[in-house]
Amino acid sequence: MKAYVFPGQGAQYVGMGQDMYNSSSQAKNMFEKANKILGFKITELMFNGTDEDLRQTKVTQPAIFLHSVILANLLGEDYKPEMTAGHSLGEFSALVAAGALSFEDGLKLVSKRALAMQKACEIEPSTMAAIVGLDDEVVEKIINDITDEVVVAANYNCPGQLVISGSIKGIDRAVEKLSAAGARRAMKLNVGGAFHSPLMDPARTELAKAIEKTKFSTPICPIYQNVTGQAVTNPEIIKENLISQLTSPVRWTQTMKNMIANGMNEYIEVGPGKVLQGLLKKVDRKLPTSSAAIS
Repeated sequence: MKAYVFPGQGAQYVGMGQDMYNSSSQAKNMFEKANKILGFKITELMFNGTDEDLRQTKVTQPAIFLHSVILANLLGEDYKPEMTAGHSLGEFSALVAAGALSFEDGLKLVSKRALAMQKACEIEPSTMAAIVGLDDEVVEKIINDITDEVVVAANYNCPGQLVISGSIKGIDRAVEKLSAAGARRAMKLNVGGAFHSPLMDPARTELAKAIEKTKFSTPICPIYQNVTGQAVTNPEIIKENLISQLTSPVRWTQTMKNMIANGMNEYIEVGPGKVLQGLLKKVDRKLPTSSAAIS
């Protein structure tokens, strides 16, 4: 079975999407529509901006969403997923590409999400750290012992790679303890805040209102959602899981394992970069992976 997967924040690069804009009138129309919906020329920042421009959350998230969704759209008849998923922000791209959300509604929700997350980051300084080389259970036990600060598992990226999220003091203490426990790497990340943690609750509340007002349809194939790592097709359950996503961990390891168990034998990344292909190789080196390409 063929799976199409969509990357999240961190996959951006200057010039992303410009080739599609220049070579396809369909892509150009979608980009220009996005400029109007967002109220600023995101195309200028994507094509000619700086790395610093693209690191702004209000730019990063819509930019990756646009690259992914427009690329999926340009695949036309070649886009025939039998299952799909997206990593964090990428879940919105997957939902639009699978027909559960319209392009316009998806972009509005992504923009709302980015702005709400930025506000939540400003309320309380917080951060994240990547932990490499320890079993998930070991990381969980150590961070669960830190009870006077917020420290939680945020991204189960692949076996031996888990990102934690929380208060600055909590993450500093966790990094120290995890290094002492034998982590090959325990490194704080250059991010704006504690994504996928309870500290994102103000953003979750704000985004939930917008999601509740948005129409969701039955997707063309099962979507494996971050909150559970399980396949979903029911629009109401999709909405519930999407609302929970901001304060819950991204269960990407579980997602990949469930896709494999359910018959996945081809893994196609749609969007900038090849991060998700690299993560799958840590689960099953033999499965074929590729990046989506338009002829």
